[in-house]
Amino acid sequence: MSAIVWIAAGSFAAWLWLLFCQGFFWRTDIRLPTRTDPDDWPSVCVVVPARDEAAVLPESLPSLLAQDYPGRAEVFLVDDGSSDGTGELARELSSRHGGLPLTVDSPGEPPAGWTGKLWAVRHGIGLARARGPEYLLLTDADIAHAPDSLRELVAAARSGGFDAVSLMARLRVESLWERLVVPAFVYFFAQLYPFRRIGKRSARTAAAAGGCVLLRADAAERARIPDAIRQAVIDDVALARAVKGGGGHIWLGLAERVDSVRPYPRLHDLWRMVSRSAYAQLRHNPLLLLGTVLGLALVYLVPPVALFTGLAVGSTATAVLGGLAWLVMTGTYVPMLRYYGQPLWLAPLLPFTAFLYLLMTVDSAVQHYRGRGAAWKGRTYARPDAVVGDES
Repeated sequence: MSAIVWIAAGSFAAWLWLLFCQGFFWRTDIRLPTRTDPDDWPSVCVVVPARDEAAVLPESLPSLLAQDYPGRAEVFLVDDGSSDGTGELARELSSRHGGLPLTVDSPGEPPAGWTGKLWAVRHGIGLARARGPEYLLLTDADIAHAPDSLRELVAAARSGGFDAVSLMARLRVESLWERLVVPAFVYFFAQLYPFRRIGKRSARTAAAAGGCVLLRADAAERARIPDAIRQAVIDDVALARAVKGGGGHIWLGLAERVDSVRPYPRLHDLWRMVSRSAYAQLRHNPLLLLGTVLGLALVYLVPPVALFTGLAVGSTATAVLGGLAWLVMTGTYVPMLRYYGQPLWLAPLLPFTAFLYLLMTVDSAVQHYRGRGAAWKGRTYARPDAVVGDES
């Protein structure tokens, strides 16, 4: 057999393994588990880190203030040095819409050793702990919640005995680039962190979606959240690992009525979203980067190349193996497209989208070695290997 046939066979074998042995990652039926209303509704504090979010706050904050929650709940919005009047707008929205009590405060500049939005989260949790809540809801400023969102999250956490319940908010899919890139983003995330495994105590897999995490306050203290993960660029996954590593029971699934209102109309916007943290996911390791590039090529790029090459040179085995691998790939992507309400003709284009993600990952590494580090809302932080100091 020629080398191209072996490569095509390897790609097909990889897809068979992904189809049956990777936690059925491609299924989209992992929603909030069975739940019943508790006899007594625990108190909850909602923490919203916000930096220059005036454009999205009118769509998201009123949905939090309007939560139909039977227990005591309060919202803490942490205005992290915004230059667009985020804090003032939040107060105005609270005055106009009413609802849950809102506190707006600012943490000041983060000290060395803190990355991303975690300094703002720390300040918000500090404010919330003065109220003695049983649960903390950590949610981003661009996330809009259905009126019963908090109620359903708390009921699920109580019913299932979970220390952390997280929902992968449904991202906006309107522009052409959003249609191509966004469903694949969630698909790839689920491939890395199969949701079914996350909810099993016996499994090591741990992840959360930072836009919506309900966290028991005592579990956060045991795991030293967020201090223990203050250098994490991918803070949601780090949070889940810290909680599960401390013996906590966690759960992650797809949202039905928790939506991101942030637009990503251009490829450039989506590129920045992915590339800012892609190399951090690989622990800034060049060997892992090389392995990832080769793996993406084998799994996503080889199938169409093998199919068309086999047809061009008359190699039936190459064409069949490439076509079968592409068919399995396409089939596993269909459920995610249906979840996002997108046309199914996008499914065969997944190799093209994967190639874009490959380039984004390489660009993330390039930016890292240029010393630009991670960034959140216009604030750039030192590279992890340049961070000094320990404030634990």
